[in-house]
Amino acid sequence: MFLKKIINSIADAGKDLLTKAFTGQRNLSTLLELSEDLISYKGVASGIAIAREISETYKTLSVEDKKKFFQEIDKKLKPNMDLIEQKSIEFAKNKNKETLKELASLAEGNRQEFIRRMNMAPNGTAFLVSMREDLLKIVLEDSTLKDLDEDFKHLFRSWFNPGFLKLEKITWDTKAAILERIIKYEKVHKIKNMDDLKRRLEEDRRFFAYFHPVLNDEPLIFVQVAFTQGLATSIQDIIKPKTDDKLKADTATFYSISNCQQGLTSVTLGNFLIKRVVYEIQQEDPKIKNFGTLSPLPGFVDWFNYLNEKQIIDTVGSEDFSKIKFLHKSEAKVGDPRIIEHQKILKKLVVHYLLKEKENNLPVNSVTRFHLGNGASIENITINANISDYGYKESFGIMVNYIYHLDRLEKIHEDYTNYNKISYSDKIKKYV
Repeated sequence: MFLKKIINSIADAGKDLLTKAFTGQRNLSTLLELSEDLISYKGVASGIAIAREISETYKTLSVEDKKKFFQEIDKKLKPNMDLIEQKSIEFAKNKNKETLKELASLAEGNRQEFIRRMNMAPNGTAFLVSMREDLLKIVLEDSTLKDLDEDFKHLFRSWFNPGFLKLEKITWDTKAAILERIIKYEKVHKIKNMDDLKRRLEEDRRFFAYFHPVLNDEPLIFVQVAFTQGLATSIQDIIKPKTDDKLKADTATFYSISNCQQGLTSVTLGNFLIKRVVYEIQQEDPKIKNFGTLSPLPGFVDWFNYLNEKQIIDTVGSEDFSKIKFLHKSEAKVGDPRIIEHQKILKKLVVHYLLKEKENNLPVNSVTRFHLGNGASIENITINANISDYGYKESFGIMVNYIYHLDRLEKIHEDYTNYNKISYSDKIKKYV
């Protein structure tokens, strides 16, 4: 708060120095003028003042005007290819360090400098995260803005480096404002109310979140952990009220990882969070020897319904397809006994989906990519692990256990990263 007051006072001083920038009219035209001024002004006070006015003006824009703003910023501040070519020829001739610096600056353009200067505004970091959230939606309909998004992503990966982040254990004594935000942000397994949250903070549970120093009480990403005997096989068992106080847990089951800030999409935070939490749990409770997950299988039903009958038959055979045909392009009802009856066929399909369905040589499933990239191994496929309506619509209630073998973590990670080699258990091998 103290820092915010200082920045605001400097901004007020800078505002007094400027005239053109503050006409009282907040619209797209004014915003574009201010953006050009932000790049050209050198003074700190004026820069902060302009950045603050840009943020306030931007918030008044319609979705369409925001789109036009991003398009204009991209066009006016992108790298000048002609100058880059000239400077490249010059560097090729003289190999001069100063020329190299100039070339690097030209290659970056002014888009990143604009973002950096916007960070000077009060709450500038939070504003930029929110701005990128808007940009990500607009990029879906205007792919020409991908380069601008890459500039945001590049800077965010530096600003949100895990070395800058604070890991905090969330307990019932945590600030109410943070607890309320956690309820809001939980997307994997909805938290109904404070009583529901309290269950997830009891002594057989652990809850950790990353925070950035300038974002106050805003969690960036959080993970929920259950202490279990062996890897958990049912999300309903995990989130139900506690009944067994004599549980002798030997395993930490990670059952929910939620990214809270959409504007930080593709800014890798989860892998560092997992490893930090493993370390914290090891220090706190040496009895916990095993670390794994009960993970959702997003997109499995959509993928299955996308396949035609021939494609499914090629995977499981015509006889087995006839047994699970009832699932294809129809809604599975929670508790349908045929899912248990034909679980071997479904497991074979899931294993094919996890191991064989690729995009750019990587598994098409995002959760799989995440855990494999962290050094995990696919341990088991669990039927009826999520017997909710959402669980069935997402994956017919199927979930996946990934396991983190701490003694082989780096080897598995390197094999996956360098050679696209996927590690899996003997339980999985029989379905390959």
